[in-house]
Amino acid sequence: MGKEFQNRLEHFAALKSKYQATQYEDSLPASLLYLILRKIDLGIELLDLESNWLGESRLEETLEAIKQKQKYKVQEFGNLEFEFSKLKSKYKATIYNGSWESSHLYFILLKLESGNFLTDSEVKWLRANGLYETNKIAQEVKLFSQLKFKYQATKYQDSYPDSQLYQILKKLELTERLSNSEYNWLMDNELFETAEIFQQQESVKETHFAKLRDKYQVNLHSDLSLSNPLYSILQNIDAKNNLSDSEINWLEQQELSETIAIAQELEQTREFAVLRLKYKATEYQDSSPKSHLYKILKRLELSNQLGEQDINFLKKRKLTKIIEIANEKYVSILKYKIDSRELLNESEIEWLKNNRYEDIIIFAKQKHFAALKSKYDVLGYQDKLHTSLLYTILQKLELKERLEPTDVAWLQETRIEVLQPTYSYYRQKESQYQETKLFSGKIWIAYHTIEANFYEQKFQRTENKWNLANASSHWRKADEPKQALQLTNNLQLDKIKENKLKSALLTSRGGAFRDIGKLDEAENCARQAIEYQPKSHHPYTLIGAICFERHQYSDGEYWFQEAIKRGANPRDMDSEIKRVVKNTKDESQRRQVINYLLNKDPQRYAWAKSYIKNSNNKI
Repeated sequence: MGKEFQNRLEHFAALKSKYQATQYEDSLPASLLYLILRKIDLGIELLDLESNWLGESRLEETLEAIKQKQKYKVQEFGNLEFEFSKLKSKYKATIYNGSWESSHLYFILLKLESGNFLTDSEVKWLRANGLYETNKIAQEVKLFSQLKFKYQATKYQDSYPDSQLYQILKKLELTERLSNSEYNWLMDNELFETAEIFQQQESVKETHFAKLRDKYQVNLHSDLSLSNPLYSILQNIDAKNNLSDSEINWLEQQELSETIAIAQELEQTREFAVLRLKYKATEYQDSSPKSHLYKILKRLELSNQLGEQDINFLKKRKLTKIIEIANEKYVSILKYKIDSRELLNESEIEWLKNNRYEDIIIFAKQKHFAALKSKYDVLGYQDKLHTSLLYTILQKLELKERLEPTDVAWLQETRIEVLQPTYSYYRQKESQYQETKLFSGKIWIAYHTIEANFYEQKFQRTENKWNLANASSHWRKADEPKQALQLTNNLQLDKIKENKLKSALLTSRGGAFRDIGKLDEAENCARQAIEYQPKSHHPYTLIGAICFERHQYSDGEYWFQEAIKRGANPRDMDSEIKRVVKNTKDESQRRQVINYLLNKDPQRYAWAKSYIKNSNNKI
C-alpha cells in the first residue's frame, strides 16, 4: 500500500469522525462518502443528488452536521460583512464599494483597530483608492501610539483618535496645562506614570515662571499660578514677540507699568534694529530706542520725507546713505502721484528744485499738460513741451482764472487738426482730419463759463445791469441758455433808464429762448428790443435767424437786410444761417434750406454743399 493511499485513508477517517459518519463501513478512498465529505470540508455546496444519497444511506447525523456547518458559515459570513461595514464607517472609508472578501481594506482597518502601524505600501493603497480621510486617521493612530509610548500610557487599549487620552497626550506634547478634569481622568484610568510626567512639566514651568517674574520685575504680583495670564505674557516678552493690545491692557489693569515699559523698550529695540538694517545704518553704534536716530527713522517710515534738522543730524554723523534712501523713496512716491494724474503741490515742487530733480518737475508738467489736452479735447495740438502757451492757458481754465486778451487772440489764431468720423455709402466707419480753431469745443465752453461767472459776481457786487447782459451772453456761448434765462428773469425794465441796456438784455434773453427752441418767446423779446433801440442791428439779426428756424426764408432775408442796414456784418448773417443748417435735425427740412441757399447764391453759400454731402452719406 502506497504512502499516498495511506494518507487518503487517514484523511477519510478524520472526515468521518468530524462529520459523525463513523458507522459507515466503507473506508476506501474511492467511496462516494469520501467525495461528499471532501466537498463539504472545502465549503462546496452539495447537489440535491448527493444530499439524497446521504439520507438513503441512513447518515442522518452526518447530514445534520453538514447543515449546521453551512448555517454557521452563513452566520459567520454575515458577521464578517457587518464588522467590515462598522470599520468602514468608523475609519471614514464608506466611499469604498469593494467586497470584503477580496479587498485589502478589511485587513488594513483591522490593523488600525488593533493599534498597529501601516506599511508604506498600505498607505499608498489607501491614497490610490481615494481614501484620504482613512489615511489621515491612520496617521493620527500612529501619532497616538507614539505618544502613548512616549508618555508611558501603552496599557490604555483604545487607539482611536477621538479618545480623551489622545487629546491629553497632545497637550503634554505641547507642554500645555491640563485641566483638573483631565488630570483626574488620568488618575481614574490608573495612568499614574503619565500623570507624573505632567507634574514634572508643571514643576519646570513654575521654575521658569519664577525666573521670568524676577527678570521682568513682577515679583510682587500676588497670583503666581501657571493659569495666570501673566505667565503667557512674560513668555511672549521673553520670546521677543510684540504684545497685543489686550495683553497690554491686562498689564495696565494689574498696574504692572514697569513690565510694560520693559516690553515696549524691547519691542522698540527690535524695531530699531530692523530700521537700521533697512536704511543701511548698521554701523551706528547706539542701538537704544532712546537714540535720536530711532526717532528719525520712525518719522521717515511714516512721512517718507526728512526735515531739515534730521538731515543736519545725519550729515554730522556721516549717515548720508539714509538721506539718499529717503530721497529715493520720496521721489518714487512723487512719480507715482504724477503717473496717477495728481498734481504736485508747491512744497513738493520746491523740494524737487532744492534737491536738483528738475527732470521730475518737467516730467510732471508734461504729464499734466497731456492730461489737460485730453480733458479739453485738444490732443491734436502737437507741441508737448511744458513751456507751450497752451499749457499756461489750460492751467488758467482749470483754476477758473480769466484769460488775457492775448491768450484769447492766440486761441483764435491757432488751429489744430481734429479726427472726425464720417460714414461711407456702405456704412463703414471712416476717419478724416478736419482743421478747427483751438478756441472751440471744451476750451470755448470753459472760457465762457468763467466769463459768465465773473460778470455774474460783478453784477452782485455793483448791481450794474450791463454785467447782467454780459453774463447772460456768456452763459449762452457756454451752452447754458437756461442759466441765461434764469439770470434775466424779473428784469423790471421800467426801473432801467437806458434803452440801449434794455435792448441788450431783451436781445440776450430772446437768444436764450431761441437756443431752447421757444421761438415765439424769442421773437417777442426781439421785437421789444427793437422798440427800445430801433437802430441796433442785434435784435434784427435775431428775428432773421428765428425766421430761418421756422423755414420762412424770404422773411429771414428781409430781417437780415435790415440788420445789415444798421451796421451788421454780412458774415454774421451767414454764421446764423450756417447754425440753422447745422442744427436742423430733420433731413428733408435741411435739404429744403440748403436748396434755397444754393438757388439764391451758389457762390456765397457754397459751404452748404458739404451738408448735402454729409446728409447723403449718413444712412
